[in-house]
Amino acid sequence: MAMPSTASCCFASSSPHVRPSLRLLLTHTTITSSPARIRLVSRNPLRRSFSSSEPAPGVAGDEGGYVDREVEEDRDERYGFEMEVRKLPGKKNRRLVRARVRVGAPLQAVWATLTDYEGLAGFIPGLSECRLLHQDKAFARLYQVGEQDLALGFKFNAKGTIDCYEGEMELLPEFRAHRREIDFNMVDGDFKVFQGKWSVQEVDDATEGGEISSGQEFQTTLSYVVELEPKLWVPVRLLEGRICKEIKTNLICIREEAERVQRLLDEDES
Repeated sequence: MAMPSTASCCFASSSPHVRPSLRLLLTHTTITSSPARIRLVSRNPLRRSFSSSEPAPGVAGDEGGYVDREVEEDRDERYGFEMEVRKLPGKKNRRLVRARVRVGAPLQAVWATLTDYEGLAGFIPGLSECRLLHQDKAFARLYQVGEQDLALGFKFNAKGTIDCYEGEMELLPEFRAHRREIDFNMVDGDFKVFQGKWSVQEVDDATEGGEISSGQEFQTTLSYVVELEPKLWVPVRLLEGRICKEIKTNLICIREEAERVQRLLDEDES
């Protein structure tokens, strides 16, 4: 949903205004993230390596005949963060990036954070503008302007219109988990290819009697996959390091905001 400096689906705001209050956030979420139908899914295990996970729609997968791939990985145990960057043979200027982070908040809080499209500038860095152009049930079209700092004082500005498709809640009964996803695709902008998926998965951490024990931590994972290729006049090797840094920063910022939202909800209920 977002460009590299937007490494989150499409995040930011047209001006650095004050982030809306939690009450306003929840009101917005009620309107844009109404309960969806739940469907059962009998595949896609919850815990799996990046090499075996499914690609986003339109993104070349591991069974696509790639040979001699160059893969770089980054891990940060403090946040339960993992990232993998692949150079795709035959596509020198294209990268496939997969990243995920552990979140100490339920799926609902993470989803509310991801879909608050006009309130993300307060905690997502690297975006100078994000406008909601159109919104319908389970769909949002966003216009983003992201800014990247490069070497020697140069800056790279990326502009794009991105379509976001919010999926229904999925049940993974064999893993006692549920998941919800957002597919995104740049339909116009400074990238030749920019498409991928956000995925939020939560283990149903309940006792045999169906009740959640006090003190149990949420077992939620926020995942992000994007295949990107800038226009020919921007070699991706000049952006790769910065892109990966921004993706990591943005995932951790989303994690922290979702956990903040959950703390406020807990305080309001106590």
